[in-house]
Amino acid sequence: MKQERRSYIELHIAVLLYGLTAILGDLIQLPAIVLVWWRVLITSLSLLSFIRFGKDLLSLKRKTALPLIGIGCLVAIHWICFYGSIKLSNASVGLIAMATTSVFTSLLEPWIMKRRVDILEIIMGLLIILGMLFIVQTIDLSMKNGFMVGFAAAFFAALFGTLNKKYVDDTNPYIITFVELGSAWAFISVLFILGGSYMDLSNFVPVRWEDWMYILILALLCTTLAYILSLRALKHLTAFATNLVINLEPLYGILLAAAILKEYEQLTTNFYIGGGIIIAIIVSYPILKKRFSPSI
Repeated sequence: MKQERRSYIELHIAVLLYGLTAILGDLIQLPAIVLVWWRVLITSLSLLSFIRFGKDLLSLKRKTALPLIGIGCLVAIHWICFYGSIKLSNASVGLIAMATTSVFTSLLEPWIMKRRVDILEIIMGLLIILGMLFIVQTIDLSMKNGFMVGFAAAFFAALFGTLNKKYVDDTNPYIITFVELGSAWAFISVLFILGGSYMDLSNFVPVRWEDWMYILILALLCTTLAYILSLRALKHLTAFATNLVINLEPLYGILLAAAILKEYEQLTTNFYIGGGIIIAIIVSYPILKKRFSPSI
């Protein structure tokens, strides 16, 4: 129980940092895919000292390395969709869409991890959809494309989060993070080469000093530190429980967006009612899990 409590604390710290990523994504004046490219590049470089500048990679078996590379590509797609959602709507809408991650996880984890379906997880996931209905009906039409792209980001988050559970117990978290984010950087670089649209440096290199500052915070604190903390927590928590805590990201993010970006001026009361329902479900999950899950 002591280790589980510590894992929850580390995970909440990670989620607080994740909540900040949406704000930074809104503030950084770069296209979503370019923003993600810089994020994974700087993060990968920051991890080199943790893996003894590549020496630890020699212990990684090929049968583990290849799936991690594939998961890294999923991470890249997730982040591109996430920041695309924010650019198409705003930080609050993108964060709330991400709360559907638990719905996707409740369906994906039993299949991928080959365990029994947990009825409580299904019920909680369906209740989250109820909260989403309040939001979908009230957001401005111009933001709905962003909301749908946010759904895609949630699906890929559930997918790579569940897949990570298969490898986190037997592999160093630093190695996992480096391989996955390095693969994400390589994947996006290939997209750039194939597309050719961002080869112009004016579209690629930040020109404002504020953007460089925000990118460094995004990469070093909100990615390197947060990603490692969440992987450490995943060793002692289920993927579903992890994603439910991660769903508190909208709470942290929306509060930050209200304070920093003044987004409450763009959103209705029903948006916050729906968000409140989702957050209440997330907070109640550990209590219900402990009381009812063994008997379900």
